[in-house]
Amino acid sequence: DYNDTIIINNTDLDQVDQEDQVDQEDQEDQEDQEKQPMTGEGDRAEDAPSAGGEEAEPVPVPEKNGSVKLKIPEDEEEKFTGLTKEELLRVAGTPGWVRTRWSLLVVFWLGWLGMLGGAVLIVLQAPRCRDLPSSSWWNAGSLYRIGDVGAFSATHDLKGESKVGYLSQMKVRGLVIGPIHMAPADDVMSLRFEEVSSESGTLDQFKDLVQVAHKKGISVVLDLTPNYQGSSGPWFSNGSVTNVSALVFWVNQGLDGVQLSGVERVASMVPSLWTDIRAIVQNGTEGTLNKRVLIGVTERSAAEDVSALLNSTGVDLLISGVLLPGATEATDATERAQSVQLLYSAHSQLKLAWSLGGWGQGHLASLVGPALVRQHQLLLLTLPGTPVFNYGDEIGLMDEGNTFPRMLWDSEDELNGTLKVNKKNGETETNRKSKSNALSALRAKERSLLFGDFLLLSNSSSSLAYLRVWDQSERYLAAFNWAEEAAALHLSGAAALPRWAVVVLSTDGGALPADSSVDLTELRLGPGEAALLRFPYAG
Repeated sequence: DYNDTIIINNTDLDQVDQEDQVDQEDQEDQEDQEKQPMTGEGDRAEDAPSAGGEEAEPVPVPEKNGSVKLKIPEDEEEKFTGLTKEELLRVAGTPGWVRTRWSLLVVFWLGWLGMLGGAVLIVLQAPRCRDLPSSSWWNAGSLYRIGDVGAFSATHDLKGESKVGYLSQMKVRGLVIGPIHMAPADDVMSLRFEEVSSESGTLDQFKDLVQVAHKKGISVVLDLTPNYQGSSGPWFSNGSVTNVSALVFWVNQGLDGVQLSGVERVASMVPSLWTDIRAIVQNGTEGTLNKRVLIGVTERSAAEDVSALLNSTGVDLLISGVLLPGATEATDATERAQSVQLLYSAHSQLKLAWSLGGWGQGHLASLVGPALVRQHQLLLLTLPGTPVFNYGDEIGLMDEGNTFPRMLWDSEDELNGTLKVNKKNGETETNRKSKSNALSALRAKERSLLFGDFLLLSNSSSSLAYLRVWDQSERYLAAFNWAEEAAALHLSGAAALPRWAVVVLSTDGGALPADSSVDLTELRLGPGEAALLRFPYAG
């Protein structure tokens, strides 16, 4: 019995193992079918009979990449056809819709009129910008005079290509050159207007200089004073010696203007000639890029005389001796300020020119002293009008007994009087030039310094302060102390001043460092110090 039981149990176990093996094979077959891609099975699925012999339901047809294509019965979509014309007309005529439509129309127009009224009020209440004056190129920057070409150029001629870049860095707007024509001293018979002197170069060199300057945005003015080397006067003994055809010749070389010394003499003695000169230089410039300027030069220094000459000669700019130290009617700071105020009140600042030094007067450093060069540069660049400098003024060049000293360049090592004084004061030529260039660049872009009103704030025998104001632009205050000791400036005037202003630059730099704030109620300047300050438009 025991053995039978064993056999029976073993048989049962074999049967269980066989059933488990069948179940495992069925499961593996099912997993293999699930892993097979659903492609190529469509026909077999459709051919397979359904259970019970009944007709099979449609089976989804497998597509490639595992997608299934199902047939979904299309439902009928309800399409909105809108209202018919008759229905719209019926609705539009109802009282409710009419009231709604008129209400929306009224709201729209009220809103539109409100916005229009608001815009008009904003425009009317906003401060109106002041129109810029109709200025010319000579009002946009300083003029740089080179009376002796040989002294300025290292090659002693008009080959100035390398020097034009130097002038461009200084923000020079115009170059006044010469005279360069043949004119032996007091020898009217040897006068050759259309011939360049051998000391100045050649006509072709001059033409090249004009072209190079124009490419840099610098206009060129030629001095055509007849007897510029003589002692009997700039017009010889006969005021009519100028040849009008020669003037036309030079204008046709591309000049942007002409400068003439002693204009009071020729304008009064030979008025017909002066009329022709003005017509040739000032007229006939329609359609040209640049207007031509007629610059007059006079030795007169009284503000009343200079004002009368401006009226009688009709020149565009008149260079005079109004600012010269020790000159009649301008012996101290008080009289100098009065002269500036008189000319500013009597004439448009677009016709005013300010200069210190010239052909027979020498350079700025020799006239005012090396220590006051930067103060006077600040004065010239902030007065209402066109500043005019002589070559070398930017580095404090001194005459040393010659009104046309040799120009000093950065590469030169020779120690003349100019270099010695500057080194003693702790300044290099590059340092002086960079400060001069910065001030010139500031003037060229600030409207208050270009066109602004001139308001005198303080004036004494040793100090001066004035304000330059243009519309809504930043205001600039220039202050000067000419004395050898420190001074407090009491500012007063028609313009309302804020309490604080920012230092733009100072000739000393110690007492008033750049970018520092200064209390204008307690403005103090050191000995011989000048400063330029600014403050914003307050509305």
